[in-house]
Amino acid sequence: MGKTRSARRCIGLDVHREFAQVAIWCDGVVTQAGRFATTPEEVRSFADTLAPTDEVGLEVTGNTWAIATLLASRAGRVVVSNTAKTRAIAEAKIKTDKVDAATLASLLAADFLPAVWMPDEQTAALRRQVARRAHIVRQRTRLKNPVQAILHRNLVVRCPAADLFGIKGRKWLAGQQLPADKQAAAAALLRQLDFHAEELRLIDAELARVALVRDDVARLMSIPGVDATVALSIVAAVGDFTRFRTPNKLVCYLGLNPRVRQSGGAPANHGRITKAGPGHARGMLVEAAWAASKAPGPLRAFYSRVSARHGMQVAAVATARKLAVLCWHLMIKGEDYAFALPSLAAHKRRKLELRAGLPSHRGRKGGSAAYSQKAVRAAERDLVAQGEAAYRTMVAAWQPRRPAAKTTARKKMAVGAGASNGTRLSKPAG
Repeated sequence: MGKTRSARRCIGLDVHREFAQVAIWCDGVVTQAGRFATTPEEVRSFADTLAPTDEVGLEVTGNTWAIATLLASRAGRVVVSNTAKTRAIAEAKIKTDKVDAATLASLLAADFLPAVWMPDEQTAALRRQVARRAHIVRQRTRLKNPVQAILHRNLVVRCPAADLFGIKGRKWLAGQQLPADKQAAAAALLRQLDFHAEELRLIDAELARVALVRDDVARLMSIPGVDATVALSIVAAVGDFTRFRTPNKLVCYLGLNPRVRQSGGAPANHGRITKAGPGHARGMLVEAAWAASKAPGPLRAFYSRVSARHGMQVAAVATARKLAVLCWHLMIKGEDYAFALPSLAAHKRRKLELRAGLPSHRGRKGGSAAYSQKAVRAAERDLVAQGEAAYRTMVAAWQPRRPAAKTTARKKMAVGAGASNGTRLSKPAG
């Protein structure tokens, strides 16, 4: 090993919970180098054997990022690979720890190992906070569903209050005649729900304090339908927006691009979205799309146009894709949304300050006071409505004609040229 110390080495690690198998590629030969325990001491000891010319490759697992951080201080390059895209390992007929480690080393040496972007510590911490909040929300949903089931099984009518688990809803629930065991079960579920509600309040306060000091979150919140929770989810999932050269790259990363199947001269077949990448951020964008579809502006006009042709569900996903593209442009150009409502943006920020625990200052007029003035809000909505009308006029003629089944080769070439350079395929309506 001393002779090859200065040579380029590509090291593959097949990481498990308790240990990591090591394979080393050097001068075209792969050798097995045993294994080490995945403890901080053992990982640091292995890192001490690395040189600045060494490269290390490993797949994404639960403890990958901690190991990669320790190794990056000594190795020249650490590549974390996407497990789903490492087909040589996922589809191997013979699959053992030694084979997987050797495959990783060989792919790394050939520069065929698909790398995953490693977030910085601030982004990694934000991802953990967003994931913890999402877990608490899922737990609250799991607790609410059994309460609804208890009422349904006992033929109880629907709660007249808007929120069954709010103050009015719980008062109504306490007055319902249920069997003793069902009442005890519902009471136990409500106690657990109160516990998770307090945990949710605490994590929301933490995230609000983070959002208040981040300009990127404030910029995304200028978009209608995007609040602090949605903005933080997007920022945590994406991290550095500049690593995506085009907005379509970001759309593909979020899994909002359609599946495409095409071979030979057959036309391309577009299916459902791929749903690759961070699912929580994708879901947040869809929720924001539903909210944006109800607010005046070009986004509502876009939703209405797609909904008339393909239905509400497809339109919501298409609007979420449009939001992803919009987020990319705002972050790359460093600009706020052109059709933002200033009073609404100030109101969002004030709500964020109160959630973070800042004093309320009741009785004093603050920066969000304009939101409560109907004349100001009406003037802003009228201005945004003009932008919506302008968008509807602009896209009114964007209905490309499909070429007839039997066309000449010249017409086919003309249609292909028009599609490639982005020209309109049909004349605007007079």
